[in-house]
Amino acid sequence: MTSTTTKSKELFERAQQSIPGGVNSPVRAFKGVGGTPIFMERAKGAYMYDADGKQYIDYINSWGPMILGHAYEPVVNAIREKVLGSTSFGAPTELEIEMAELIKSMAPNVDLVRMVNSGTEACMSAVRLARGYTGRNKFIKFEGCYHGHADAFLVKAGSGVATFNIQTVPGVPAGVSGDTLTAAYNDLEAVNKLVAENKGEIAAIIIEPVAGNMGCILPQPGFLEGLRAICDKEGIVFIFDEVMTGFRLAAGGAQERLGINADLVTYGKVIGGGMPVGAFGGKREIMQYIAPLGNVYQAGTLSGNPIAMIAGYTMLTELKKNPSIYTELDKKTEYLKNGLDKVLKAANTPFVINQLGSMISVHFSDKPVTDFASAGSANNALFNKFFHAMLNRGIYLAPSAFETWFLCNALSTADLDKTISAAEESLKEIL
Repeated sequence: MTSTTTKSKELFERAQQSIPGGVNSPVRAFKGVGGTPIFMERAKGAYMYDADGKQYIDYINSWGPMILGHAYEPVVNAIREKVLGSTSFGAPTELEIEMAELIKSMAPNVDLVRMVNSGTEACMSAVRLARGYTGRNKFIKFEGCYHGHADAFLVKAGSGVATFNIQTVPGVPAGVSGDTLTAAYNDLEAVNKLVAENKGEIAAIIIEPVAGNMGCILPQPGFLEGLRAICDKEGIVFIFDEVMTGFRLAAGGAQERLGINADLVTYGKVIGGGMPVGAFGGKREIMQYIAPLGNVYQAGTLSGNPIAMIAGYTMLTELKKNPSIYTELDKKTEYLKNGLDKVLKAANTPFVINQLGSMISVHFSDKPVTDFASAGSANNALFNKFFHAMLNRGIYLAPSAFETWFLCNALSTADLDKTISAAEESLKEIL
């Protein structure tokens, strides 16, 4: 079966004349899987439609925020109404207060919240704040975890950096990356070693509590608890990057789902309902170091943008009002996992399925996938074939073996059954 993407090919050729690589975010270029990227025209519910009019069941959901499906009517209507009052003020609004209050009411251990414009900005600001609070410069991140494209984070990062196999990023000075210490995900011993070697110099440990940028990688039992204990003992700020997991894994994000409290938390994705937005928040004693309360400077003209705020506020209100959404999402994802497990076993090829809540990934591996190294050693060439075979059958997966899939609650059982059947057909075709 071959996908008809004539217009996408034409658009990609045109885009390359005026946009670097023809895309505005690298993983969209399909370089990790090969072929021509699909240009989308519209989306509704669980489906996206490309420039040629072909329908796809969507398992990216704009990389996470469309938890209730595309063009969710209450969000669309709220944006329509709010935009009539202007798209931006550059001045405070009551809606920003309501948004912060709503986040605080849902997320554990968050006293104060600062709105920003992206997940990258949220993570960058959280680390700066941790440095200002502790008076230290170094921080620990984990191989394969992606915290945005700020200079200090592009050391052994996952997501697009892993997809493109970029080991050293030109333009990032050694003086900046030198304060970034890295350890393997799920390796508590390595963290203890780094802390011992850099005694009293580490400001923060930042982590995706459930990693989504090397596929879906779950924390092993005791790992996050161990990191929390290290931070408590050494006076290190523990930062959860919940740009993906926040308000997706539970109403209170990974903190609630996993029962681990962070000192600072970064958000994005869901809190914008699809609009560009981010936020960071946490304990008052740390957050009060941010300007104008303190001297750690952070600013943004469009922070708290009214259109982003109303989209996110409407989305979070729905999630808070209907906690059964999370139960439904869990059941749908488990249904998909069980179906994929069955067809993959029948195909007699090594595989691992990692899943928590509505995040899931398939790895063609004969050993557990628990960190970046094991994700990278899987048969990712086979994944690339699987991706295209599924795409040809109208199933839109993340175009990289190093990305988690996201489910939305608009998916029906028929959609999931179609996906499972497509996987069965695809495996027969490529094996």
